[in-house]
Amino acid sequence: GKMFLIDIEAGRIIDDGELKEQLASFRPYRLWLTQTQARLENLPASGVSAPVPADALLDRQQAFGYTQEDIKFLLTPMAATGQEATGSMGNDTPLAVLSDRAKPLYSYFKQLFAQVTNPPIDPIREELVMSLVSFIGPRPNLLGLDAAEPHRRLEVEQPILSSEDMEKIRCITNCTAGTFHSVTLSMCYAAAHGAAGMEGALEELGRSAEAALRDGHNIIVLSDRDMDSKHIAIPALLATSAVHHHLIRCGLRTRVGLVVETGSAREVHHFAMLAGYGAEAVHPYLAFETLADMGAFLPADLSAPEAIKRYIKAVDKGLYKVMSKMGISTYQSYCGAQVFEAIGLNSPFVEKYFTGTPSNVEGIGLAQVAEEAVRWHRDAYGDSPLYQDALDAGGEYAYRLRGEAHMWTPDSVAKLQHATRSNNYSTYKEYAALINEQSERHMTLRGLFDLRHAAQAVPLSEVEPAKEIVKRFATGAMSYGSISREAHTTLAIAMNRIGGRSNTGEGGEDAERYAPLPNGDQNPQRSAIKQVAAGRFGVTAEYLVNADQIQIKMAQGAKPGEGGQLPAHKVSAEIARVRHSVAGVGLISPPPHHDIYSIEDLAQLIHDLKNVNSAASISVKLVAEVGVGTVAAGVAKAHADHITISGHDGGTGATPLSSVMYAGGPWELGLSETQQTLVLNHLRGRVALQVDGQIKTGRDVVIGALLGADEFGFSTAPLVVEGCIM
Repeated sequence: GKMFLIDIEAGRIIDDGELKEQLASFRPYRLWLTQTQARLENLPASGVSAPVPADALLDRQQAFGYTQEDIKFLLTPMAATGQEATGSMGNDTPLAVLSDRAKPLYSYFKQLFAQVTNPPIDPIREELVMSLVSFIGPRPNLLGLDAAEPHRRLEVEQPILSSEDMEKIRCITNCTAGTFHSVTLSMCYAAAHGAAGMEGALEELGRSAEAALRDGHNIIVLSDRDMDSKHIAIPALLATSAVHHHLIRCGLRTRVGLVVETGSAREVHHFAMLAGYGAEAVHPYLAFETLADMGAFLPADLSAPEAIKRYIKAVDKGLYKVMSKMGISTYQSYCGAQVFEAIGLNSPFVEKYFTGTPSNVEGIGLAQVAEEAVRWHRDAYGDSPLYQDALDAGGEYAYRLRGEAHMWTPDSVAKLQHATRSNNYSTYKEYAALINEQSERHMTLRGLFDLRHAAQAVPLSEVEPAKEIVKRFATGAMSYGSISREAHTTLAIAMNRIGGRSNTGEGGEDAERYAPLPNGDQNPQRSAIKQVAAGRFGVTAEYLVNADQIQIKMAQGAKPGEGGQLPAHKVSAEIARVRHSVAGVGLISPPPHHDIYSIEDLAQLIHDLKNVNSAASISVKLVAEVGVGTVAAGVAKAHADHITISGHDGGTGATPLSSVMYAGGPWELGLSETQQTLVLNHLRGRVALQVDGQIKTGRDVVIGALLGADEFGFSTAPLVVEGCIM
């Protein structure tokens, strides 16, 4: 960019070149930089090799809760392709707090994301401003420009440390002439103390960190390497956050760097969480050892060092994506920023160890977190025949016997398909009983609700009839391209026949579908709801006027804060024509709408859409997270007619697995917050509220209605009915 300055005192205009020259030579910046910059990769090798573990790899993997799925669905694709695997169909497993299996503490947190009021950032287009550079060690005083002694800063170009980097940090005093002093503190404690010993171990860790700092150490390495049959590891996230907050409370946090050496971190979300709670760098030694041992899973010509290199690249790419959901462009801004919400951790626990993190539902505390760690440790080092020579099956990403519970089971899918194909209400009742009993078995928050029955039932003749209720139903925004033409048009015809609405999704719609059919049906193939998403695929004036409702998609349940993606092999000539793009070229919607950077911009788009089609209502789709009520109030003031609140568990065409699992919140929380906020601000009468996300039965609909919804969206269930591949 060019600048020019009008200098009133000197009475002249200073041009760009002179101005920049003046600013650049104002201080000896280059000299300062050479004096202060210490780059980890330029430091000499330590000559020390990483400690060799005594225990078997399998035992250690089990103690950190590894499953077969971690290897198959997470590590293998990252090592083979250098990026995270993508998934679809949403998440129909229970929240971590409701699961009857031990879960990593990381799973109790959901990533926050930006919608409307500050947009997410597009990490591909805005590559120039994205940076994973991290500084390990003390932070200089921002205001101390004239400090006599410039502080040296230890710089790493990305925060995932290799074994060599880790050993450099351990021996750093020698290579930096005493500028840096590191100390390793153990995150483990004696197994003999059991779950009850964790609290004391955390207190001790905080005190040791403070003492180390007062002794002149300015880099603290928190390590769980000495976890073995006699020692249990405190979850790395808990230990990191506890130390980080302890040092903040002592007023010492800026005087020290925190590096975490842990066997627990293996997927993108884990690294993002450690960063969010204060880790300036992370060394995932067990993930590296696992990769080196995965021969059979990886391509034959892939060496262990190359696999590790690709894995680090995949994690880095994933971190960019997670940061960009929140509109944050640098790792330094993300580090310690705590942009997460807890779901199912109790207030005293969050207040003490994750101070300042929002948590809207209570749940487990330190005792249960410790118990889960002990349970894993017992499985690893005990003599359970199940874990003698294999990891736990997992069952998070795919339905497995003895695996995690799923709402869509072979049984529930079959019952629903039989009921609908034979139009048999009693088979439907069996399906509904299966799903509703599952809910009561602690699969969802709504499953914890009991319906209170009135003393006196209302006569059925006074109840809104089924043919009116179905007008409140919509099928979800599934784009043509992510599902086939047959699947897409079938949904539209079905919804048009019953008086509900189908939603085009963000892939446009073929103009042929606007015309009446030869049998005289008016518009039977047309989707009543037309979506306008960030990529604007297929959005034309013709598309917009053929709508009863136009929906602006600010976020999507399965992947809030990022855009849709359609892999290249799915972009056929016909799909390319409808989307106004090129066949065979993959399509990724940008995370932000490039014309919406504030609520005023959204109001402008709503105004424009009302002008292009004055008969249509305008809807804005938001995703449940803490604070969504405030955003919804802004949307109502921007003159939208309709708001959709989507849950985190909805399906998607394709998105990275960490988004499917860890972004967005349950619709029960988002919907009730939206309802209450709109009522408090006298705005509820202005808008209709729709809710969607794994809604499958009448009971789900009734609870949605009780929490404030007028309308209901179904996506996965209609696809299952159609017989789409599950």
